[in-house]
Amino acid sequence: MSILKKLNYHTGAALIALAFSILTINSAAAESQIYSSLLGTAVEGYDVVAYFTDGKPVEGDSDYSVKWKGAEWHFASAEHKKMFEASPEKYAPQFGGYCAWAVSQGYTASSAPEAWTIVDGKLYLNYSKGVQSTWEKDVPGNIAKADKNWPGIEKDLN
Repeated sequence: MSILKKLNYHTGAALIALAFSILTINSAAAESQIYSSLLGTAVEGYDVVAYFTDGKPVEGDSDYSVKWKGAEWHFASAEHKKMFEASPEKYAPQFGGYCAWAVSQGYTASSAPEAWTIVDGKLYLNYSKGVQSTWEKDVPGNIAKADKNWPGIEKDLN
């Protein structure tokens, strides 16, 4: 086989493998209502427990990870991992980690770990700090609208 044919064969095989990987990742994402990165990491790998315990976003470590609702969650410590495992609903962001303001408007958008708020013991993420400032103009109203919209949006994510 000539070198050119070998390269084409290997390139084609690599492209097929890549396509399969992407389909597998997208399939896993479709099974979950959790917003996650292309690699399936929730909240861009940030430790959701840290929002409650440290009062700020803290990057997690893949050495302390948990698979929950089709996404991989990273934590900064073994203690935070244990806390999440004991009560994931307590720490997981509302609306699957999608931008809470977008959900209040009837659609989904990605979220940024730095744009966060805790209201009544629940974590809400937004697309950006700018969107967060819009969200904060009527937090109770936006939560009420998002709570109303989320069941339909969540159903469509499947």
